[in-house]
Amino acid sequence: MEISIASLKKPCICGKTHPLYVRDLWIESGALQRLPELTGSSRTAVLCDENTFAAAGKTVCALLPGCTCVKLPAAGLHANERGVALAKEHLQGSAPELLVAVGSGTIHDLTRFIAHEQKIPFISVPTAASVDGFVSTVAAMTWEGFKKTFPAVSPLYVVADTAVFSKAPQRLTASGVADLLGKYTALTDWKAAHLLTGEFICPHICELEDKALQALQDCIPDLAKGSEQAYETLMYGLLLSGLAMQMAGNSRPASGAEHHLSHLWEMEALNSYVDAYHGQKVGVGLLLVAEVYHRAAAKLRAGANVVPYHGIETALLREKLPKRLLHSILVENEPDPMGQIPDAALLEKAPALADLLDAVPSAASLSSILEQVGGVRTMADIGLDLARKTDSLRLSPYVRNRLTVMRLLKRYDFYEEVIR
Repeated sequence: MEISIASLKKPCICGKTHPLYVRDLWIESGALQRLPELTGSSRTAVLCDENTFAAAGKTVCALLPGCTCVKLPAAGLHANERGVALAKEHLQGSAPELLVAVGSGTIHDLTRFIAHEQKIPFISVPTAASVDGFVSTVAAMTWEGFKKTFPAVSPLYVVADTAVFSKAPQRLTASGVADLLGKYTALTDWKAAHLLTGEFICPHICELEDKALQALQDCIPDLAKGSEQAYETLMYGLLLSGLAMQMAGNSRPASGAEHHLSHLWEMEALNSYVDAYHGQKVGVGLLLVAEVYHRAAAKLRAGANVVPYHGIETALLREKLPKRLLHSILVENEPDPMGQIPDAALLEKAPALADLLDAVPSAASLSSILEQVGGVRTMADIGLDLARKTDSLRLSPYVRNRLTVMRLLKRYDFYEEVIR
């Protein structure tokens, strides 16, 4: 599969020239063989965990004689302050000029965080088509219990070897499918914010995400059969989605209400630790959000009323959130992204908002796709009590200072009905 970085750097139909930091990427069998040329004579450190070392790290280190091989324990490794400290401890004394991330989400977030902090570049070697964050310019970390995004760096190159990532455990691949499917609701949230507030939106970036989603839909039957070409198509979609975020300068094209549910659960605000991949949590969140959005569309068409707005639900947050998170959540929501939307706009735009919501695939159709690839689909599948559903939907919009439809629905009189 090919993605033309040069064409994406051209002036856009939206009037902007979007930034892109990736110089090139390859999705092909045997791609690892490109690494010696890409690293050159740089003093290199390879970061992996015990699992990704076996999958590709061992080969990468053999291709780069003299590199420092950092093999972190896979058990209990997370993108948090402890993971960063452990990686730094292993790197101590090596003074690398270049890092190579061999792994999936956690290894990449740790690497890009350290690369940014130490002002050195890195190369991405995905070992699974599990997330769309390989080319992210931020590191998604759970820091002192709060889910945050830290400034980080994009990889210079992505070297995705089909012979490696097509052999990843099926649940990792299903996680990637779920993460990509989440763009349906993320794009809807972006379009809704544009509709109601005039927030900037780029139609070309939306087209890129739509292209990634269409490619995914087309390859699902073959992906379920283990076709290497289908795996390449999935990786293509994930990387294209990541590039869309680079072009936007933030995660708006790829992260909305479905991700906010995942973040809430990762912060353990209502629950204990969830032993599931990021994409799996996003997929479960997606199905919940899609169900709510379709219910809301019907209510909007039936004729909804707008309720008085009293700002951030501080009392709800104080009642439901643990004290360790309350201050951070309140600070995150300043200023209130919903504070300036007049009631008249919510009423006037209700039909157009319903059209956006109806365009989201149904929860049943999304669930069917996940089922075909062996993905998880319910809260119970990831160890969450269904009794936490309503509170999760109420609280998750406050995880990020971002206007989503899930947040907008709080302004309508049917809100409590559609989230139950």
